[in-house]
Amino acid sequence: MTFHFRNFALWLAMSGFIFSAIQQAFPCPPEALGTSRILPLGAGKGLNIGLRTYPQTLALADHEVVLTFDDGPHPATTARILEALKAECVQATFFLIGRNALAYPALVVREKAEGHTIGTHSMTHPAQTLRNMSFDAAKADIQKGMEAVSHIAFGKNQDIVSVPFFRFPGFGDSEALNMWLAERGIVNFGTDLWASDWQAMTPQTELNLVLRRLETTQRGIILFHDTKMQTAAMLPDFLKTLKKYGYRIVHLVPGSEQPELAPAPEGWTSQTEATLHRLFKH
Repeated sequence: MTFHFRNFALWLAMSGFIFSAIQQAFPCPPEALGTSRILPLGAGKGLNIGLRTYPQTLALADHEVVLTFDDGPHPATTARILEALKAECVQATFFLIGRNALAYPALVVREKAEGHTIGTHSMTHPAQTLRNMSFDAAKADIQKGMEAVSHIAFGKNQDIVSVPFFRFPGFGDSEALNMWLAERGIVNFGTDLWASDWQAMTPQTELNLVLRRLETTQRGIILFHDTKMQTAAMLPDFLKTLKKYGYRIVHLVPGSEQPELAPAPEGWTSQTEATLHRLFKH
């Protein structure tokens, strides 16, 4: 596989310029939340982040949050998510399922055009998780998803290095798959807190739940799903509440160096492992 370094380096150099140009062409109103800073991430020899799964995360400052969305795009909800983000001049990271990207390519193109970061989430989001598939089958599912998303977002001549952010469906990773991703310079995302929006609840219940969890952590990577109507409905109020309480948005983009990391607190355990064990115990 060829690493199109020149094209990728040009994209990195241009990303900050494009973001600034968008801000100048469409200035944020003073009441908007806005994006506080851009943080480049590189995998180096391997990078697994997010305290719900891994014993380390990004060294974010107090009241800094990263917004991420899984499973899209979806025609009924992703556009509403994008409208809410645009209204508040906020950038997020979208982890796309390959088959959904192929089904709704215009939404992928829109996400990229509006300055969001594009990551991947496998081709099929297998119910048994990638961990419980053979290594070759899991690897193929990941790579097909990366290729599908990359081709739509960046053109037919781009390879998977143009989408170097990945999140395991259900956080069902394995040591072998993590090593394979690291060898290819892919940043492996867990999350620091989740919205639990895979469960049925009202938008207000979800809003209260996420704010309560954020009040405990005071920072972190947040996981939503842009396929959920309740999340699309609650997001405008959530963004306004972040602004009210002094939270700042950090936008993650692909980079060449590993970022500063923060270790898990003493007594940390993986919440993911307990969940996967309960679901797939033999």
